[in-house]
Amino acid sequence: MYYKFSGFTQKLVGAGASDAYSPQGLKPLVSTEAPPIIFATPTKLTSDYTAYDYAGKNKVPELQKFFQKSDGVPIHLKRGLPDQMLYRTTMALTLGGTVYCLIALYMASQPRNK
Repeated sequence: MYYKFSGFTQKLVGAGASDAYSPQGLKPLVSTEAPPIIFATPTKLTSDYTAYDYAGKNKVPELQKFFQKSDGVPIHLKRGLPDQMLYRTTMALTLGGTVYCLIALYMASQPRNK
């Protein structure tokens, strides 16, 4: 016996061989020909790019040395004041949101006075 997925009941139902081998969701094979060109602008091939096709210096080795230095400072605070401000702001918003949620839960748990 053959089965197919019924879109109406969302279950497997019995089916004939022809229905089971051509499911509803599959589309017929598409042509392997390239689609026609829409824009006629020239493009660069990957072989045309150079290894240093950007404006700037590679800072990764310097940053690796900076962040891997063992000075006792957590990694998320290594860059000084901006990281400290971001960390403290995040902690303040987290604590404030927690307190706000607890107050809202407390108020929701109290019966209303009529």
